[in-house]
Amino acid sequence: MFSANKPFSMHLDPDAFRPATESEKEYISKMRPSSTFFRDGCKRLLRNKVATISLIVIVLVTITSIVLPMVWPYSYDAMLGVRPGKPADSSYNNLQPFTWGKTELKRIEAGEKLFPHIFGTDSHGRDYFIRVVYGTRISLAVGFFASIIVLIIGMTIGSIAGYFGGKVDIVIMRIVDMIYSLPDMLVIILLSVVLNRTLNVDGTIFAKIGANVISMFIVFGLLYWVSMARLIRGQILSLREQEYVLSAQATGAGGSWIIRKHLLPNCISVIIISTALQIPNAIFTESFLSFLGLGVNAPMPSLGSLASDALNGITSYTYRLVIPAVVICLIVLSLNLFGDGLRDAFDPKLNA
Repeated sequence: MFSANKPFSMHLDPDAFRPATESEKEYISKMRPSSTFFRDGCKRLLRNKVATISLIVIVLVTITSIVLPMVWPYSYDAMLGVRPGKPADSSYNNLQPFTWGKTELKRIEAGEKLFPHIFGTDSHGRDYFIRVVYGTRISLAVGFFASIIVLIIGMTIGSIAGYFGGKVDIVIMRIVDMIYSLPDMLVIILLSVVLNRTLNVDGTIFAKIGANVISMFIVFGLLYWVSMARLIRGQILSLREQEYVLSAQATGAGGSWIIRKHLLPNCISVIIISTALQIPNAIFTESFLSFLGLGVNAPMPSLGSLASDALNGITSYTYRLVIPAVVICLIVLSLNLFGDGLRDAFDPKLNA
């Protein structure tokens, strides 16, 4: 600001106040284009190679489990050796991968082209590959819908406890503490057994799904919402003292309106991350219950029930246990890695 030629002079340098040239303006005002929190988070997520690969795996597995059963020549519940009015053909039972039954071999000899049984067949003559694909669809669907149930319950209870505080917060948090103190797996097994015996879904729209799946959703809704509720409560406790919340209260806005319009939108990153990490937990629980016979009803398969059925022939057909176990590991690992990537990309505290 002062003259460079006369460093001890108190006179101002008029050159410092000259208008900037066009090149100087362009250099100074050169900034990155405007963006949003979501767009920046997506860019950070895509730069994470592990999370991106995990997302691709999840998308491919999901699309395959939805589309492939529509075009596959075999059904998950069709027993290939059983035909009406004829004795059962046992040659279809326990086929090795890429082999056929007697009737299929005769059709091939006659010049007909048949699609192979990639993973062979099970002990009832059902194509094992399509059962694995269909079991993957069931496990993903159960994990997704269970996470939605947990999200709705946990978000509602957590936001109420965090915003209203006081006695409401104390009562809700003591209930959360009691649920946390329960042994998870023991309570899940007991509730699944009791609900499966007491629920009667015959003749209802839930008959095809089965009482076991309905009981699983009830178990998730009763027990798994506590972590989500605690996270949402902690976020809202830190947000409810912000100026925009006080301004909304001063204008007469109700509590539910403030929660929906101000508080929950500012918790969206925590909600997305927690939901993404909840899905693999729900899938693992469903697989565990199905392995114990408390999950999906037969003949509808899930990855856990397929692994359980494979125990009967584990010495002769080990691959039947390995295949669903590998698929479970792949799905759970991919979802966990993707959830970690979401947390790294969207958590403001990690990107501050």
